Parts: sequence; C-alpha cells; structure tokens
Amino acid sequence: MDIDVRGPRFGAAVTAVVLAVVLVTGSVWLLAWQALAFACGAAGGVSRSPYGWLFRKAVRPRLGPPTEFEAPEPPRFAQTVGLVFAVVGLIGFAAGPDWLGLAATGAALAAAFLNAVFGYCLGCEMYLLVRRLTVRAG
Repeated sequence: MDIDVRGPRFGAAVTAVVLAVVLVTGSVWLLAWQALAFACGAAGGVSRSPYGWLFRKAVRPRLGPPTEFEAPEPPRFAQTVGLVFAVVGLIGFAAGPDWLGLAATGAALAAAFLNAVFGYCLGCEMYLLVRRLTVRAG
C-alpha cells in the first residue's frame, strides 16, 4: 500500500532538527533517540516510526487529502541508511574519535535536509539504484 509523501518529508524535517541539535550539543542521548526512531522506521516502515505516528495523529488530520503517494519500500530503505549513519555517529561520540560522530551526524543531517526542504530522498534514490543493479545482474 502506497504512503502519503508528506509523511516522510515531515519525518525528515523533524529528523533534521534533531540532528542539528545533536551537532550543536554533542548529545549522545539525543542521537540515540534518533537512532531508535530510524530503527522503528527501518523495521516497520516510516508510518511505524515515532515521527510517522506524530504525522498521522497530529499533522495529517489538519491537512487536505494527499495528492501524491509513493511506495513504502524506498523510504524504509532510507531509514535503514539513516540508522547506519546514526549508529556510526553514536560510536564516534561515545568512543571516539569525535570527528566520526560529527561527520556521520552531519551526513545524516544533509540527507534529511534535502528530503525535508527539496523532497529529494538520497536513501530512496539509493534504493532505486540498488534495485536497477540487482535486476540487471539477475
């Protein structure tokens, strides 16, 4: 079942804010929260993530009906990519080196920002590229 494209963009906006705060504060706990949010989205799809729940309960009822939909698999893959970057960031902030935490968190922030502001999902594009490559190889 396809999903409302506004949900993942809302989640990306919240994610961008969270990751920006992590970069400013160096908060391992806030980055751990974001990693958990990514894990929920990777395991159950973006609608099962905390930000997806917030969109569904608080934001979507105040919007008009959706006019665009997308397959759930690319955003779910993007959540998995975000999870990898968040975990690498956690390792960098918790065990060092700090530059690793900053770089991984900054990369995740850049991707979330692109999705939130421009509707360009890097993880989704990666998913589509992997799909094309595996179809050609198979």
